[in-house]
Amino acid sequence: MNYANHIGYSDVTPYEIVRRISDKTLEVRQMNAVRDESIKLEWVAGGFAGHCINQRDQEWTITPDASRPTIRIRLGKRGWQNAHGARFTLNDKPLKFYDYNF
Repeated sequence: MNYANHIGYSDVTPYEIVRRISDKTLEVRQMNAVRDESIKLEWVAGGFAGHCINQRDQEWTITPDASRPTIRIRLGKRGWQNAHGARFTLNDKPLKFYDYNF
């Protein structure tokens, strides 16, 4: 596993694993994610202002960003978390998802 994806309710933000401190501690750094604008999102009336009916079609270009700070995440009883309780999952590829309907 080379990536740790931050799970923020329904949004997902990609992080790369920079260093393995131990089996239960990792240093990670957030990656840049730019949405592919060629995939047009479709909106219909609903919700507060509108509802995106094809948000699962979004695609992202994800690249490392060495200028961002590193943070530590630790494996505990509730899975991988940072010091503030934000949850992470380890994956073989970086993932990005933005929930337009939340």
